[in-house]
Amino acid sequence: MKVLLNLEPSSLFPTRSIFADRSRSSTRLPVLPFPKLCRRRWIVRRLSSPARAVLDSAPVEQFEIPEFDFRNPSLSSSYRDPAMPKPNQTVLEAQARVCTGPMQTRPLDEEQAFKVFDTILRSARGELKDEDEVSKAQLGAFFAGMTIRANAFPEATQWSEGETRAMKTFWPLLVRALPSDVIFVADPEGSMMGLGSSIGPQYVGNGTSEMRLVGALREVLAGGHLGFEEVQGVLKEVLPFQEGDGKPPQGVSEALLSAFLIGQRMNRETDRELKAYCLAFDDEYGPAPIADVRSLTHYGEPYDGNTRFFRSTLFVAAVRSCYGESCLLHGVDWMSPKGGVTEEQMLKYMGANINLSPSKATKLLEYLLLATVYNIFVHSFQDDEVGFAYVSQRDARPSLYSLVRIREHIKKRPPLATTEKVQQYVKASGKEAMVAGFYHEGYEEPLLMLMKRRGIHSGLVVKGEEGALSMTTRLRSVNASKGLPVNYCSGFRSLNIPSTSEPGGVTRQGFHLEINAKDYGFQPTDTPRTDRSVSKNIELGLEALRGEKGPAYDRIVLNAGMVDHLLGADGAEDVSVSLDRAREAIDSGNALKRLLNYIKISHKVD
Repeated sequence: MKVLLNLEPSSLFPTRSIFADRSRSSTRLPVLPFPKLCRRRWIVRRLSSPARAVLDSAPVEQFEIPEFDFRNPSLSSSYRDPAMPKPNQTVLEAQARVCTGPMQTRPLDEEQAFKVFDTILRSARGELKDEDEVSKAQLGAFFAGMTIRANAFPEATQWSEGETRAMKTFWPLLVRALPSDVIFVADPEGSMMGLGSSIGPQYVGNGTSEMRLVGALREVLAGGHLGFEEVQGVLKEVLPFQEGDGKPPQGVSEALLSAFLIGQRMNRETDRELKAYCLAFDDEYGPAPIADVRSLTHYGEPYDGNTRFFRSTLFVAAVRSCYGESCLLHGVDWMSPKGGVTEEQMLKYMGANINLSPSKATKLLEYLLLATVYNIFVHSFQDDEVGFAYVSQRDARPSLYSLVRIREHIKKRPPLATTEKVQQYVKASGKEAMVAGFYHEGYEEPLLMLMKRRGIHSGLVVKGEEGALSMTTRLRSVNASKGLPVNYCSGFRSLNIPSTSEPGGVTRQGFHLEINAKDYGFQPTDTPRTDRSVSKNIELGLEALRGEKGPAYDRIVLNAGMVDHLLGADGAEDVSVSLDRAREAIDSGNALKRLLNYIKISHKVD
């Protein structure tokens, strides 16, 4: 097995092209401490001897797992807060077409445009109620998209003839029915259809916070960009967003805020704008706590989860913690647009405490005994070993979490969908690394830029399935879409050479490659499907951690070992050794033990 990375500074990273069935065992195992995890037949797989010994020596009672309550549903969609009003589906479908980039926008045809504007007019007149009502967030996002397209997009994605005819028909009626903040977004210069309205040009907002937002929004609606301080100033003025008749106490309209968020994404954010979003609330609760660990990897999965394929990162973290690579996961309970399976949903389903502050998470990271001595794996089954942790955005950055409802109503992902993956809720006394997933080509370099801005030692972005950060073992399809392939990786590693030009004052070695799992001994297999099922995702992960070989097991091993190698983890210079180390962590039962420990100890940290 070849070594992908040469540790010598003079050697550049070797660039490559950038471009089961599971049979049931009849052997019954001791009952796992997940008494209500699944109403149907649970996992009854055959364990390896070391793993069986670990579980046999740990009676269920010692884990003290709390009883699950009825709020632990199986489907990811069930984790959406039922108190949040749902958006109007007709307008939401239109937003998916017109509130996107200059090359991705799909103009509405005449029938679609007339239906959308008729829906907006009837809602503005009070004729639609509850889920049929078009929210102010939707109005702000939709009209921001229409305005930016007219002002700054190429001809092919500007208004279609059908949209123009629909606007000519409905705008004289809409201008009398819509509130002034929405009219400003739709017609900031007062020149729509030659009516010469003065509302847009004279609109300044209500209160100092809204006035600042309106000033910035004028530039965004014209297709322009803002400076670092200007973006940060706006965000700190308007967040946290507080619900209440569309206008919270600080006087910021949700229509204006939605227009600002989606408008910046449609204009394709500059580096300085992304940095502003990324760093704006670093000090919300003061300096980040420091974990006394020699190595810490921050995992930035897309917050909106997986809807189709197995999500492996939680189980990868349990594996890597076995040999001293501490891992910090972060995310939310539910997020649009996908509303898929997240780490928080899995941990909640299994009974873990998902309300940990960064300081409490630090203690879980420090529940770790060093397990690598001279690159030799050392077994240790202490009851209190964990070495990984999960922090919810709800507890670490409530200002950003306050946008969950608005983000559902603007439909497309705002700049925060990129920058929240590069958060640093905890710091380490030793080396730090970050891993983040991406889907759309062009965002890999901005993500790496943000990682460098964090001053970490190593960074990695992965184009995994569904835009997640997990690499797959399946073969690349001959019908794969254009652009970067799944399993494309790009990143950097610090070389411990002083630099006056690089962020953090160290020299970094960049790399990019496409990982073909077959090259490293994995049999090509399709990624297991979960289709929004939290329980299915957990079942696949636990089966793998119990030593059952198959696609889920291979996916966990691949992502643990390859990330170790690409990030330059100690003892991972050789890929084959790195992968074997991950297998050993699973086959010994240690990784499963760590996950069970996390569920127990997460309720005890103070």
